[in-house]
Amino acid sequence: MNPADTRPLSDHFDSDKPVEVMWEGRFITTKRQGRWEYVSRARGIRAAVILAIDSEDHVILVDQYRVPLGKRCIELPAGLVGDHDDNADEDTALAAARELEEETGYRAGTMEMVGEFHSSPGMVSESFTLFRASDLVKVGEGGGVDSEDIIVLRVPLAEIEKHVSDWREAGHAIDVRLLTLLGPRLLD
Repeated sequence: MNPADTRPLSDHFDSDKPVEVMWEGRFITTKRQGRWEYVSRARGIRAAVILAIDSEDHVILVDQYRVPLGKRCIELPAGLVGDHDDNADEDTALAAARELEEETGYRAGTMEMVGEFHSSPGMVSESFTLFRASDLVKVGEGGGVDSEDIIVLRVPLAEIEKHVSDWREAGHAIDVRLLTLLGPRLLD
């Protein structure tokens, strides 16, 4: 935006226009506000993402098939918060701990909230709360629930760039949140 432009923000971004629900499913809602079309989570559902690093400096990742991408994706463990009627007011930290254990089989002794982030703010209103999990103990196999088909990966942080390159070469998608692991290296 030009700093000399004195028009109100609503003239630029349609923020004064009503929000129209175009379609609503069980988990997502498509909306329009003025010229903008975007997607949001339905029913106030939130997301938690977990950066889990063990005592030997290995990061715990998940590999799972993602229908919108049509292929497997390498990701930080994550899950929905308040996605069932019986847990609509679920605590985000408890949901993050639950999802870490369900997906990876690791239980965190410490779960530290890093903050709230938005991964694709031009198209999706969803945010996620990032947690750093430490003091990890392997308590199960992981793999997720129902039909998630999650493969648990334990990768040395010192080798993350090579692994990401190998996964790309093998045809896997790479979740944007892996930038938390690559970020400092990208600036070198």
